[in-house]
Amino acid sequence: MDWLNNLFFGAGVAHSIIIFSLVITLGVLMGRIKIAGISLGVTWILFVGIIASHFGMRVEGHVLHFFKEFGLVLFVFSIGLQVGPSFFSSFKKAGIGMNLVAMTMVMCAVAVTVVLHYITNVPMPTMVGILSGAVTNTPGLGAAIQTYTDITNLDDPSISLGYAVAYPLGVLGIITAFIVLKLVFRVSFDKEYAEIERRKGIKNGADRTTLVVNNPSLEGKTIDEVQHLAKRHFVISRICGEDGKIEIAKGESVLHVGDKVLVVSELKDISFLTALIGEKIEMEWQKMDTALEARRIMITNPKVNGKTLGKLGLYGGFSFNITRVNRAGIDLVAHPDLQLQMGDRVTAVGTETSIKNVEKILGNSMMRLRHPNLFPIFLGISLGVLFGSIPFFLPGIPQPIKLGLAGGPLVVSILLGRFGPNFKLVTYTTVSANLMIREIGIAVFLAGVGLGAGQDFVSTIVDKGGYVWIAYGALITIIPVLIGGVLARTVFKLDYFTMIGVLSGSTTNPPALAYSNAVADNDMPAVGYATVYPLTMFLRVLTAQLLIIFFV
Repeated sequence: MDWLNNLFFGAGVAHSIIIFSLVITLGVLMGRIKIAGISLGVTWILFVGIIASHFGMRVEGHVLHFFKEFGLVLFVFSIGLQVGPSFFSSFKKAGIGMNLVAMTMVMCAVAVTVVLHYITNVPMPTMVGILSGAVTNTPGLGAAIQTYTDITNLDDPSISLGYAVAYPLGVLGIITAFIVLKLVFRVSFDKEYAEIERRKGIKNGADRTTLVVNNPSLEGKTIDEVQHLAKRHFVISRICGEDGKIEIAKGESVLHVGDKVLVVSELKDISFLTALIGEKIEMEWQKMDTALEARRIMITNPKVNGKTLGKLGLYGGFSFNITRVNRAGIDLVAHPDLQLQMGDRVTAVGTETSIKNVEKILGNSMMRLRHPNLFPIFLGISLGVLFGSIPFFLPGIPQPIKLGLAGGPLVVSILLGRFGPNFKLVTYTTVSANLMIREIGIAVFLAGVGLGAGQDFVSTIVDKGGYVWIAYGALITIIPVLIGGVLARTVFKLDYFTMIGVLSGSTTNPPALAYSNAVADNDMPAVGYATVYPLTMFLRVLTAQLLIIFFV
C-alpha cells in the first residue's frame, strides 16, 4: 500500500492533483452547510486546505505557488471580462465616491497597523505581514518581503507567518462585517433589488413613448431633420397617420401635425422630446397593427462585432427598424453611432420577412455564442501578466511598485471587455462559461492559500503567541470595513450589493467577492469590486513597502 501512501503524502504530479481536487471537493461540500441561513460558500476551501496541510497533505512549493497564482489570474480575469463593458460608465457615475471609500479604508488599515505597532511593540515587519493577511493581499506581502530583504539583506519569516495567521480571520472578519452592516442599516434585499432597478431605469434605461405631433414647425419635416434638430439620440419606430394607417418609420419619412409616433429614447430625454414633438398619449400599437412585430435578435455574427448600426446599413432602412440594444441587462437607444458587440440583443420592428433578413445579417445563433473564444482570453492573460510585471518608480521611493499577477490581468481584462470589439476581438463569453472560469479560479486559489498556510499555522498560534496576532488582524480587517461601510451607505448612498463589492475590492479579498456574488445574485458586487480594485491594489502594495521603509 506504499503507492497509496505516496499518493496522499508523497510528491509528484498525481499527488498534487489529487490533493487539490480533494481539498476543493470537501470545501465545496462544506460550503453547502448553512448556520442561521448563512454559509461561507467556497471560503470553506481555504479552511479545508489548512487542515489538510496541518495533517501532512502538502504540495511542493513551486507547484503550490503556480496553482495559487494561476487560479487567482483566472478569477480576476473573468471578473474583468464580465464588468468591462459597464466599468467606465459606472466609474463616471459613482466611481469617484467608490474609490474615495477604498482610499479611506486603506488609510484606516495603515493607521490601525501603526497604532498596534506602538501599543504592542510587535515589530513592524510582522505587523505588515499581519496587515497583508488581514486584507488578503498577497502582492503586498510579496512587496514587503522583497523590500525588507533589499534593505537588510536578511529574511524575516515572521512576515509570512503573520500573513498566514491573519488570513483566515481576514476572510471571516469581512464577511462578519457585511452581516453587521446589513443588520445596522436594516437592509431588505427586496427593497435593494427594487431600488437598483429604479436607478437603472432613471440613469441608463431606454423606454417607449407615444407622442402626438402638434408642433407646427415640424410639419413636412423628415425624421432625419428632426433628429438633427433635437441633437439627442432617439428612434422613431412607427408612425400612425390621421387615417389610422401604421407604417415603419424611416429617416426620410415625413411628419405631419396630428401624426402619432412611437419614440424610443432615454428616459431622461422624454420631457425634452415631449416639448419638441407634442403631448404624450397612451396607445397599444400591437393591437392596432398585427402585420408588424417586435422581436429580440442576438448578435452572434463575428463580422458584426465592433461595427456601428449606421455602418451596417440597418438603421431606419428597408421595412424594419432597430429601436433598442440590450447589453448587460440595460436597454440602449439604437442610434447610428452605437457600436455593436457579440452577445448584444437588438429589438427589431417590422414585418416577419424583413426581420428574418435582419436575423441573417446579425446571426441570432446561440451555437456560435457557445463556441469558446480562447484567443482573446489567453492573449489577455499574457498581456495582463506582462502589465502586472512592469515596475513603476515613484519619486522618493527606492523600490519599484508593481500591480502583480492580480492587478495586471484585471486591468487588461477590463480594457479588453470594453475596447476589444474596436479591434475585432470577440471577448464575449456566455454567462455559464464565465462563471465556470471564475469558480475554478477562486477554488484553486483558495486551496493553494490554505495548503500553503496550514503547515505552520497551529505551531505559530500555540507556540509563538500567534493567537494574539489573530486579534490584531481582526482589528485591521473589521475596523476599516465598518468605517468604509458607514461612509459608503450614508455619504455616497450606495446600494448594499454595490457596497459589499466595494468593500471586498478595498480589501482585495476574492473570497469576500465570491460571498458577495452569492448573496447578491447579480453583478453589482463585481462592478463595485472592479471599480476600486486597481487603485486599491496599487495603494496596498505601496503602503506595505512604505511601512517597511519608514519603520525598519
